[in-house]
Order: sequence, then C-alpha cells, then structure tokens
Amino acid sequence: MTDLPFKSSFLQTMQARGYIHSITHPAELDEASGGSTIIGYIGFDATAPSLHVGHLIQIMLLRRLQQAGHKPIVLMGGGTTKVGDPSFKDTQRPLLTEERIAENIAGIKGVFEKFLTFGDGPSDAIMLDNDEWLSKLGYLEFLRDYGVHFTVNRMLSFESVKLRLDREQPLTFLEFNYMLMQATDFLELNRRYGCVLQMGGSDQWGNILNGVELIRRVDAKPAFGLTTPLLATASGQKMGKTVGGAVWLNADALSPYDYWQYWRNTEDADVGRFMRLFTDISDADIAAFEALEGAAINDAKKALADATTSMLHGAEAAAAARSAAEKAFEQGALSADLPTFQVPRADLEAGVSNTALAVLAGFANSNGEARRLIAGGGFKVNDVKVSDERALVTLADLDADGRIKVAKGKTIKLAVPA
Repeated sequence: MTDLPFKSSFLQTMQARGYIHSITHPAELDEASGGSTIIGYIGFDATAPSLHVGHLIQIMLLRRLQQAGHKPIVLMGGGTTKVGDPSFKDTQRPLLTEERIAENIAGIKGVFEKFLTFGDGPSDAIMLDNDEWLSKLGYLEFLRDYGVHFTVNRMLSFESVKLRLDREQPLTFLEFNYMLMQATDFLELNRRYGCVLQMGGSDQWGNILNGVELIRRVDAKPAFGLTTPLLATASGQKMGKTVGGAVWLNADALSPYDYWQYWRNTEDADVGRFMRLFTDISDADIAAFEALEGAAINDAKKALADATTSMLHGAEAAAAARSAAEKAFEQGALSADLPTFQVPRADLEAGVSNTALAVLAGFANSNGEARRLIAGGGFKVNDVKVSDERALVTLADLDADGRIKVAKGKTIKLAVPA
C-alpha cells in the first residue's frame, strides 16, 4: 500500500477511496497526473459474454481517471483471450474460438458506456482491441523484438507463476507468453496513443511491471503501473460470487432486481468501503451513513444498492428494484419486477421437495447445500420458514396469480409453472 501525501487530485481520490495497492513510480505518476492530461488503460479479456462484479472495480478505476480530467482506454482482449491469462489460475483456461471471442466482446462492450463518456475530446474514453496488433505479429518478429527483453528467471519469480508451479500444476508455453503479450500491449498503446499508465488488480502486478519496464527500457519513456487490492467481503467471500453464481453486469444475464438485491445484502462492515469503491456518493455522505447504528444501517444498504444499480442500469430500474423489494418484504405484496424461474407443471403436480425447489431457484448449487440452507432456517416458501427438507411443494401452493414465493434471506424469487 502506498501512503505518500499525493498532490494530484487523481491519486488523492484513489488513495482516499481505497483503490491503491501498489504503484511503480508513485512520485513521478503524481507529478504527471497533476499536470497535463495523461492516458491510462485497463485490458479486459473476453472470456464470457458479460463482465461481472469482480470486474467492477477496474471499470471504476477508468471512471475515476476520467473524472480527474484524464483519458481512459478500454482495451478489449481479442488477441490475449486466444491465449488466456494464467495469473493465479490452477489450470489453463479453455481456448475459445475466434467466433466466440467476437461474440463475447460484442456482449461486454455496452457496459462501459454506463460508466464512461466516449468521444473525440481530450478526456473522452476510447475502446480498442489488442487483436489489431497482436494478430499481425510474426512469431520470429515477436521473439526478436520483444523476447530478448525478458528473462525466464525474472518471469519465474512472479508470484502468479510461482504459485502455479508450487502447486505442481502445468504451465503451458502458450500461457507463459501471455505476460509478453500484455507488455507488448502497453508498448503499442504508448507508441500509438501516448498511453503512460496501466491499471489492474494486484494479481496483474507482474504483467503490468513487465510493460512498464519494457517501455522504459526500449523507448526510454515514462510509464507507470497501478494496482488495486484484490477484494473480498468482510467475511472473506470473493467479490462477485454468490450461491447462485456470478453477479453479472449485463441485464440479460442478471436482472436489475437481483443486482440491487446483491448490494442490498452487503455485510454491515462493508457498506462504507463499497460506497467509496463502487459509487459516486460523497465522502461526507458516506461518513454519515457509516455513523448509522442498529437497524438504521439498512438505510445505508439501500442507498448503496440504489447508487450502484442506477449507475449500471439507470435510475428507473433502480427505483423499480427498490420498490419491488420493499413491497415484497415490508408491505407483504408481490411485484411484477421480482425475478421468476420456471418449474415444470408436471413436477408440481407430483410435488417438488423443498430441497429441489431451493436448487431450482438458484439459492443452492447442490442438494447438500440446499439441505444445509434449510437446516439453518434460511429458506422460506410463501413467507413460511421451511424446516422439513423433504416436504413437497405442489400446485396447491400457487397464489391467486399462479406463483409461489420463495426466499433466501432478503432475496426473493417467484416460481411459476411451465
């Protein structure tokens, strides 16, 4: 963690709101970002058709950069996705076809427009694809121009590589080239656009350092790296993961209601920290929310959910999600905005066990997990806490509108016969 007394508004904000884990040349970057407009980038590999909450802090880094008057570059990893980043992975990622990569890029592009302003202005964001230059590199050209600047000794010293080898998991030569490719990205962006800053999570430190050193060694130009802490909740759970799976950013992968509920269910100890990282709520207002005690902390959680959902899905969707949640929990009514899932009518005619229903709702990933949920009193059907995992839910449990209300904690879903 860097604790220098920064002078630039960019790094002051980054430090005050908890974004900084490491910086390669903090004093130089502070001076550069306090003067003229600087250009910084973050790369996003297209491994899925949607980004998830785990990517959100990186998107917010680009937003903070632009808010400070600087220019962000969103770099799509059309080229690097063909290899797959091995950082802190136990196994090689599945290799995707070019068609699938293109589909994934098309799916994730739109989310950035919710957080950044794109255009031709000096601080307007631009979006690029590293396949533009990586696919044109000849193998011998790549080795002669870039391979000579990297030693295997140094590459093996990076924690992300050492961890893989210490676990005696194979690291393919294909994956080993990833860090060279990422360094090449930074060099290309520096030469083409004057980009001087690469940002990312702390798991990217080795890859970022390679790019910084390559630019400084080959072109003798300033270049900087900045990483954020790897985030976990106060209880140690990885950010962006729930029992039901990843918390996706695309509305077609996760409804605005479920997204709102994810933030509404934030642990008490995380509310202020998440407000600083994931919203534009002012420091003064955050301090006021952090001072709330007892049940009043729920107001802070709703404010967090409102702000994060408004930023991603719009204020109208956030208001609808909050209204649906309040009707369901505080007024006992059900809203059309609540997420639904289908249960085959034939299964309901025969009877579906509470265990199976919890799995179908996405509240558990297995029958064993569902049984533990029920044993802990965390599963309700039609507002009644379930105690018998084998008890059956049938068509007789449908309400007047043909739905069954199921809940895990503050998360509600409606089962409908298919």
